[in-house]
Amino acid sequence: MADAFRIERHGDVAIIIPASEVESLQWELVEQATELVIAPISEMDTPLVIVDLSEVEFFGSVFLSLLLRTWKSVFQHGGTMVLCGVSERAKELLKLTALDTLWAIYETREEAMEVLATE
Repeated sequence: MADAFRIERHGDVAIIIPASEVESLQWELVEQATELVIAPISEMDTPLVIVDLSEVEFFGSVFLSLLLRTWKSVFQHGGTMVLCGVSERAKELLKLTALDTLWAIYETREEAMEVLATE
């Protein structure tokens, strides 16, 4: 599970980079995955989080649950979470579930970093 996510820190911004393995994430592992992702975020005063989905082509309800749990933690700490590198297939799913209205979606990590730098 630890290989399924990389987390990078760039100043005040945490970048969560899921690997393609999350495309088949099972419900039994969602708690463990959530802990892996949320632990570093909960240590931040006001988390600024980018979820870089450039390595993920598609995902299902399990990964959506993980995204929502991550966003809830970020939101409860007064932070901001955005997405970048979202495939067309994943954008369609986010639009279908109206989650594209919850998170800003940027084409590149650099674009997302620029926006969060002004937060």
